[in-house]
Amino acid sequence: MRPGDVLLVEGTSRLSSAIKYLTQSTWSHAALYVGDAIDPPGLVGDRRTLIEADVNEGVRAVPFSLYAGYHTRICRPVGLKDSETARVCDYMISRLGYRYDMRNVFDLARYLIQTPPVPGHWKRRMLALGSGDPTRAICSSLIAQAFQSIRYPVLPHVEPGTHPEAADEIHHIRHHSLFAPRDFDVSPYFDVIKPRIAAGFDYREIVWDDREGAGTER
Repeated sequence: MRPGDVLLVEGTSRLSSAIKYLTQSTWSHAALYVGDAIDPPGLVGDRRTLIEADVNEGVRAVPFSLYAGYHTRICRPVGLKDSETARVCDYMISRLGYRYDMRNVFDLARYLIQTPPVPGHWKRRMLALGSGDPTRAICSSLIAQAFQSIRYPVLPHVEPGTHPEAADEIHHIRHHSLFAPRDFDVSPYFDVIKPRIAAGFDYREIVWDDREGAGTER
């Protein structure tokens, strides 16, 4: 992984199941990889390389090993300079110790639920959009804020330009409280990184068990 990468996680808790159901997605949690920004490479033990917003402990730094064995996905922003990546990571680090905003989770659920049928822009106006406390956040909203702080798009509202002969588009920033983990997966501005392929996968190096009947499902 590289600093600035977003790690998506398929959680197994009740809250995770609710988030996956509401967002119709595999992903229930997101964390930002900050590399060596917190713990130096020579540190003994698991270095804290991820920053996340946890329901119980709030915004915290954790080791990558915390999610060993989980189904995960790496989403990488495209075209960032090192200085811009550092600003995104610094934004997250500066929020360490913030509390989790359960009110934001409930409001996001209200926004995602399709009944009663209300147009999207009306639903947006009906919401309180979280507690309003600047020291509270959820995982996806905090990461969205970090990227929006350098004006990097996640899933903005896009509409055609006003000039009929121009091919430009106008982007509108979505409120950070409306982001869910899946938005980093479906965003056209993030690459999905598959580590095995990125490391130089060659199918010819696979060792197959060619014994008759080996590996067949019964």
